[in-house]
Amino acid sequence: MLRLAIRVARQDADLVLAELLELVPAGVEESEDGDVIEYAVYGAPGELPELPDLEAAAGNALVSVSTTEVADDWAERWRAFHQPLVIAERIFVRPPWEEPRAELLDVVIDPGQAFGTGAHATTRLCLELLAGLPNAGGPALDLGSGSGVLAVAAAKLGFGPIVALDHEVESVRATLENAAVNDVAASISAERFDLLRDGRIPSAPLVLANLLRPLLLCVARVGFDEPLPQTLILSGLLDHEGDEIVAAFAPLGFRQQTRLNDAGWTALLLTR
Repeated sequence: MLRLAIRVARQDADLVLAELLELVPAGVEESEDGDVIEYAVYGAPGELPELPDLEAAAGNALVSVSTTEVADDWAERWRAFHQPLVIAERIFVRPPWEEPRAELLDVVIDPGQAFGTGAHATTRLCLELLAGLPNAGGPALDLGSGSGVLAVAAAKLGFGPIVALDHEVESVRATLENAAVNDVAASISAERFDLLRDGRIPSAPLVLANLLRPLLLCVARVGFDEPLPQTLILSGLLDHEGDEIVAAFAPLGFRQQTRLNDAGWTALLLTR
């Protein structure tokens, strides 16, 4: 078994990740080292992406690419990498092999499926803002759903129905599978949606959008169907990008209520 690791500059990491997921739709392992983010995939020789494809995906953000042989205990070490998370003393996000905690809302996300287990700072910040909303309930939209962790957590908190949108077929599938595993399939629907081509975005009173800055700017520019959302939780932003996003949504009547920061990333709670 081989471990193929690509290290990239932090400021471009999410853009690189989007490209990598085209090559490795099953997802990647992510770790941080200061200003460098490392994405790793595992596989037998011949199953891993080709070096030129990886270099093209990373572009100017590339720091290094390395391949190492993995010891026989790689599966256990991979499991050890994916630790459960406690969010705001309310939500317990865990991989399937961890036991639930009776006092917390249980969210099970398989890290082998796709795109966001809750461990990344941008997702953690979204979950914290979601858990802190004073009134849970009513319809919600998860825009760029990935694994569906935000949609599942919202359903567990009492929101619904929830529409999850993503342009990746694998993300739509993963969201539906995770909804079923968490016994909230009745509350969550998922479908493909391309922010760049499909026009105005379906609306809901609460919108969750863990997206990169260019995509959030696209959301502000394209706008929502009527009636407009009342609350937006936005993440996927570097610290210095927060003010620009707040300003972009101001013409739609949104104002910042809360801003959270963690490890160089920012999440925003905006309301109308």
